[in-house]
Amino acid sequence: MVGGNATMQYRNLGRSGLKVSQLSYGAWVSFGNQVDVKEAKALLQCCRDHGVNFFDNAEVYANGRAEEIMGQAFRDLGWKRSDLVVSTKIFWGGNGPNDKGLSRKHIVEGTKASLKRLGMEYVDVLYCHRPDTATPIEETVRAMNYVIDKGWAFYWGTSEWSAQQITEAWAAAERLDLVGPIVEQPEYNFLARHKVEVEYVPLYTNYGMGLTTWSPLASGVLTGKYNNGNIPPDSRLALDNYKNLASRSLIDDVFKKVDGLKPIAAALGVPLSQLAIAWCLTNPNVSSVITGATKESQITENMKALNVVPLLTPNVIDKIEAVIQSKPKRMDSYR
Repeated sequence: MVGGNATMQYRNLGRSGLKVSQLSYGAWVSFGNQVDVKEAKALLQCCRDHGVNFFDNAEVYANGRAEEIMGQAFRDLGWKRSDLVVSTKIFWGGNGPNDKGLSRKHIVEGTKASLKRLGMEYVDVLYCHRPDTATPIEETVRAMNYVIDKGWAFYWGTSEWSAQQITEAWAAAERLDLVGPIVEQPEYNFLARHKVEVEYVPLYTNYGMGLTTWSPLASGVLTGKYNNGNIPPDSRLALDNYKNLASRSLIDDVFKKVDGLKPIAAALGVPLSQLAIAWCLTNPNVSSVITGATKESQITENMKALNVVPLLTPNVIDKIEAVIQSKPKRMDSYR
């Protein structure tokens, strides 16, 4: 890479053979709400230029429009399908009683509808976007395996499931001699750590679960741009659908932590956003950190986080922990 940029590394998605870029790009919020096909093409091209091969979507994003935009952009760019790792997520597909959840009916119909919007024969990874307590786990496991057997997806995973639910899915898969979920997609950042660092720990060794984590910047809060109650008009916290996010996120204690992190980033000579993304990558169980951006300049800045990872020595990590004070207590630390 030119200009002293770190080269993108590719990590196995959990224990699978699938290689994903350690930084990836997600269509949540932006595609369909803030970005059309023309802009999407520029953003995706910028991602590819930086070595990104993994692109994340969901049937619910902009009510399906995000998948249409991404699929159209890929076609216009003329990229080879095998060079891309594309994921989507099934759960909220519409307003009808069978348009949501993880029934066999919705998984099969929802997947076919997603592929049609994307204009693709298959996705590489298909996620269950949330747990569905109204559907037996065995039904969901069988349906995800049906989708894989049909060649509509190569792997399946979960998003925002509990360790208990993932364990139950694996128990059903093993009992039925079927494929279990290989990846979970949780939120992970300085402020949200318990699931990744405590709750899921047995899953990494027991099932080889990988993680594709989202919201490394806590919806932009960790960039520092919202400090002093400032909400830029072009930011995602300014969008009507995300007003509840704003009220929840803008808490004084969080701002104090963000202010405390600024000197650490400054001492390394990097923006706070890059420090936050790089920190997520230091966790060996994270296969890929999903980033979001509405401007090419944001992508370029996010990708520079790769240069920051080697700077995060144990000493720097200790300084970060002293400020954020969010390290979850491991059960074994009570012994």
